[in-house]
Amino acid sequence: MGVSIDRVFAKVALGAALFVLFILGALFIVLYKESSLSIQAFGVWKFITSQVWNPPLEKFGGAPAIFGTLVSTVIAIAIAVPVAIGIAIFLTEIAPHFLRTPVGVAIELLAAIPSIIYGMWGLFYFAPFMRDKVQPIIHATLGKLPVVGSFFSGYTPGIGLLTASVVLSIMILPFTAAIARDSFKMVPDILKESAYALGATKWDVMKDVVIPYAKLGVIGGIILSLGRALGETMAVTFVMGNQPVIPSSILEPATSITVTLANEFTEADTDLYLSSLFYLALILFVMSFFVIVVGKFFFLKKVER
Repeated sequence: MGVSIDRVFAKVALGAALFVLFILGALFIVLYKESSLSIQAFGVWKFITSQVWNPPLEKFGGAPAIFGTLVSTVIAIAIAVPVAIGIAIFLTEIAPHFLRTPVGVAIELLAAIPSIIYGMWGLFYFAPFMRDKVQPIIHATLGKLPVVGSFFSGYTPGIGLLTASVVLSIMILPFTAAIARDSFKMVPDILKESAYALGATKWDVMKDVVIPYAKLGVIGGIILSLGRALGETMAVTFVMGNQPVIPSSILEPATSITVTLANEFTEADTDLYLSSLFYLALILFVMSFFVIVVGKFFFLKKVER
């Protein structure tokens, strides 16, 4: 009886695992099939390098959307990760006990807020704040630097690549912070107490004991946040600007793959137009899959060694 139950349980578990593979395979097949017309028309290299996105002329290039996706994700990760690790350190090592629970819950609640709320807040409050308060300062300081100044100058309407990246960083912050906090909690007290007994400061303990011990979990949280940032749609749609060009400055409006898909799917009135949108979706699928594969099978494996 016990052996039969084990066999049934093993088959059910196997079925669940195969179902995930089936879903992944089905998604890829559908995206590839629907984008095949655009693939035949533009190829791979021409599509991902062309900056022309002109539906009336049926000319479609994915470079502006791919550029916006990658740059906004990189900026969001660069902003969110240091802040998230700082929050995790504060909650696990510095904050008084009475403060840890409410602050921790508040961080987790950020993850539960629907992305459309972030988008509305970003459009009506944060974008004007960026336009009136932050971007003029960036314009007057970083915009004056030689060589790189052009990346921080130009038209500054509030909405744009930098504003979308900051909103995105706020959205992924709870994931990285919560996982980093839980990873730091896993560090055995005996290790930290031994370091303190040898005269280490709190900074030394964090730098040499806690972070090295918990780096696997922290990196996992960053990879999850990276996947979220790549695929985020609604909030970015509100504040990115939806301009199908590669901007010369991070302060200018731009677009991303998700923004293009959200704004234009209902307007796709030709087969090639619709197929090109599916092509962008296929590229986003491959990019997300590639990030997870690189993180899981290369970077994390290296850390484990």
